[in-house]
Amino acid sequence: MAKREPGLTDGEVTLRNFRRTDKYRMAEMTNNEKVAINLRDAFPHPYAVADAQQFINTFIGQKPLQVFAIEYQGKYVGNIGLHRQDDVYSKSAELGYFIGEPYWGKGITPRAVNLICEYGFRELDVVSIYSGVFEYNLPSQRILEKCGFKREAVLKSAVCKKGRIFDEIRYAKVIMPSHGMTG
Repeated sequence: MAKREPGLTDGEVTLRNFRRTDKYRMAEMTNNEKVAINLRDAFPHPYAVADAQQFINTFIGQKPLQVFAIEYQGKYVGNIGLHRQDDVYSKSAELGYFIGEPYWGKGITPRAVNLICEYGFRELDVVSIYSGVFEYNLPSQRILEKCGFKREAVLKSAVCKKGRIFDEIRYAKVIMPSHGMTG
C-alpha cells in the first residue's frame, strides 16, 4: 500500500496535496466571476477543467509542499499556498488563497490561513508571511486581520484588473527571528 502524505488539519479543515480528480471541483469553484475578480490573471477566466489539470500538474509532486488543496467536510473547496521567495527575501513567503463561493462565510478560510502559517513558520523556515489584497476585497482583508496579519502598506495603483487600476493592501505576519548579525 502506498504511503499517503499526511494532511494538515484542525479537525474541521484539512490542507492536503492535490489529487488529479480535484480538477473537476477546482474548475467548478474557480469558474466564477466573483472568485476570479480577486485572483491574479494567472488564474484565467473562464476557467476550464484543462486549466485546473495544468495547475494540479504543476504542484502535485512538489517537495516541500507549498501549495495545497483546501478540504472541508471531505470535499475540495479551494487552494492555498505559500510561495517562498529567494535571494535576500529567502526567509519570506507570499500567501495566496481562494475558496469557492458556496463555502464563503463558513470560517473555512481563516482556519486554512492559520494552518498554512503554522506550517510555513515550522517547516519552510520562513520568518515573514505576506499577502497582497486588492483594495476592493474587504472580506480577504478581514480574514488576514482575524489571523493576526498586520496591514503594512498600501501600494498605490499597483494592480491592473480588468483594465482598471487599484491599490494593493499589503499584510504580513512575522515571527521574531534572532538576527545573527554582529556589529
